Amino acid sequence: MALKTFKSYTKSTRGTVLVDKKDLWKGKPLKSLTAGSHSTGGRNNLGRITSRHKGAGHKQKYRQIDFYRKKDDMKAKIERIEYDPNRSAYVALIKYEDGLMNYIIAPNKIKVGDEIISGRNKKIELGNCMPLSDIPTGTDIHNIELQPNSGGKLVRSAGASAQISGSDDNYCIIKLKSGEIRKIINTARATIGSVSNNDHQNIKIGKAGRNRWKGVRPQSRGVVMNPVDHPHGGGEGKTSGGRDPVSPWGQSAKGLKTRTNKRTNKFIISRRKSR
Repeated sequence: MALKTFKSYTKSTRGTVLVDKKDLWKGKPLKSLTAGSHSTGGRNNLGRITSRHKGAGHKQKYRQIDFYRKKDDMKAKIERIEYDPNRSAYVALIKYEDGLMNYIIAPNKIKVGDEIISGRNKKIELGNCMPLSDIPTGTDIHNIELQPNSGGKLVRSAGASAQISGSDDNYCIIKLKSGEIRKIINTARATIGSVSNNDHQNIKIGKAGRNRWKGVRPQSRGVVMNPVDHPHGGGEGKTSGGRDPVSPWGQSAKGLKTRTNKRTNKFIISRRKSR
């Protein structure tokens, strides 16, 4: 997909850069594979805000994505490629030989009419899904399972990919986009190729209103608040708060490690790159 710019009739169009979606499906999604969804506004089941700066936004339908790809040894044809408002990547509608239809995350450079397949000992071709043990070293993969039959959990966002860099007994060594290197059991599945819409990173929203369409509300800096509202608040005139940067609840914002799941530490060979 190419990027789309606009004539600078207004201040917002002067800075706007979007992805051109002219090659995507123009109609509605397949009704049987959609479900209603509602905006939480960042509130939990008690009505309390647990995720700030969320609310409103455009109404959306959820597309039910097949992250499992369990229908083995049966070819499927790419019927169309669609926009999905719930994720940065595009989704592809596939039709199996028996007539069953599913949505999958669209791999980059896949075309309408292409055929894909899942299972053991399949060709290393774009969109095919297979166990990690069948994929050669150096291959780009996405939609990776952490445990067999658990569905793809890793590498699902636009333009993302991971690489198999080796093997260790019953595990494959995977290098993720973040720089993290970890072991995943080789019976877990992954899909060949990188994720579609790699131009997503080049988007410039152009105006605050576009964020409101996404359900993102404005955010106030802590230093402009009162001391009762934020640790950075208060002070005569301008001040940076007089302390190290923290969250509204006092948690350090300068690299404090918050990982609590020690159980999976043994699978992580190298941590992600520090920013």
